[in-house]
Amino acid sequence: MPDPQLRAGDSDREAVAATLGRALSDGRLTVDEYEERLAKVYAARTYADLDPLTADLPRGGRPAPAPKPTAPAVPRPAAMGRPAPWNRGVLAMWASWLTTALIVTAIWLATSIGNGRPDNFWPIWVILPWGAVLLARTVTGGPHQRSRDRRRHDCR
Repeated sequence: MPDPQLRAGDSDREAVAATLGRALSDGRLTVDEYEERLAKVYAARTYADLDPLTADLPRGGRPAPAPKPTAPAVPRPAAMGRPAPWNRGVLAMWASWLTTALIVTAIWLATSIGNGRPDNFWPIWVILPWGAVLLARTVTGGPHQRSRDRRRHDCR
């Protein structure tokens, strides 16, 4: 075990982040706990900052499956495999938007039918601004991703 007062490197932070990712996939951490600890990982400067983040997790976690003898691995974007925690959050935000859009559109349709004529499509004032904000957050990675990237850059 290195001296707790020594400065941690990027590879040390990545190793702890990988351990937290395994703990999340094993169900040992909630998404909120994972994100909170991950933020602390990338803000850590010494081994003493990193050690408490995995102290309550089993050492080594479950064994990794043996690699299958296949063709060389091709890197795949996270969106192609199992969604990363951030991707699950994005999907949840879009699901909320879609649900709300359907509800307000149904209300508009019901009132238009009740009036016997179509009213102005007022749900657009709910659907478009919210959709634009979600689209911007999805494309840019959201404020969480930018602050994590900024912290990683500051640690170097």
